[in-house]
Amino acid sequence: MYFTFLSKKDVRQFLANMGCASYSARMKRVGVIINPKRARAENTLEQLRAAALRHGWELVCDQLEMAERLSASSMEVGSFANEVDLVLALGGDGTVLYAAHALMGSSVPVLGINLGRLGFLTAVAEDELAEALDQVALGDYELHEREGALATWHSVDGQTEQWPALNDVVIGWGGSSRIIKLELEVDQEPVGQFSCDGIIISTATGSTGHALSNGGPIMHPAIRGFGISVICPHTLGSRPMVVPNRSRIEVALMRCHKELLLSVDGQDCRTVKQGDRLIIERYAVPLHMVQLPGHSYFHTLAQKLNWQGSVV
Repeated sequence: MYFTFLSKKDVRQFLANMGCASYSARMKRVGVIINPKRARAENTLEQLRAAALRHGWELVCDQLEMAERLSASSMEVGSFANEVDLVLALGGDGTVLYAAHALMGSSVPVLGINLGRLGFLTAVAEDELAEALDQVALGDYELHEREGALATWHSVDGQTEQWPALNDVVIGWGGSSRIIKLELEVDQEPVGQFSCDGIIISTATGSTGHALSNGGPIMHPAIRGFGISVICPHTLGSRPMVVPNRSRIEVALMRCHKELLLSVDGQDCRTVKQGDRLIIERYAVPLHMVQLPGHSYFHTLAQKLNWQGSVV
């Protein structure tokens, strides 16, 4: 008697080929979000069409023009969370963030496909697209949770607005170069007052973005925390810090002789002024991102951010 041991991937491939409990059958409707400025190669769209035919997927696109080019149906991106099984975000990090905002609060995962230059949030390069889609169809992937944030703005005159964030929430810039004064509290405990240009509150995912450029720490995506980084503080003693994301962070604008911008994930949301308060808390439901075999977070750091050890 002979025994053959199959890998997890081989078993999935065998079941898919036999039509028994096919992994691809679990995924029927696939949402597609494409940055039109980066969808240059017709070959990319052809690979999507071919994969959909191979695996019996119905493609759904949020743009009518792209839907026609893909022979797909069109749907408002706001409906994706309730109508599709997976979202493919083709573009750069901005496209992934756009998809994330549509999906936050749902269990629908997103796979980022890089059509640009940096693409830190994207898991697949453009030339790996066909193979990656086949892996997804066979279930040969993992879902990783990315914790988000919820930003709540309270104006001095009683108005309130909220925004979800996957990367960061920033108060800064404005119509002049005059510094402002912020008061920072964590869990209702005073941390300090800062004369500065603004402040960045980042998730672990967003720690490699704007916060990194401001000297903030890199946090592994599995860390459940917030990074707090004051922008250009007028002191030699201010340092970035990391707090648990179960914390409640409050930023109050103590002195501000100009209107400032409140930015969430790189999008300008509104202006804020003296007396306004911003509260940052953990978003209740994490975003699920598809991660394929062979992915290395530290390899990505080295590749995308030119991370190097000592040359000595």
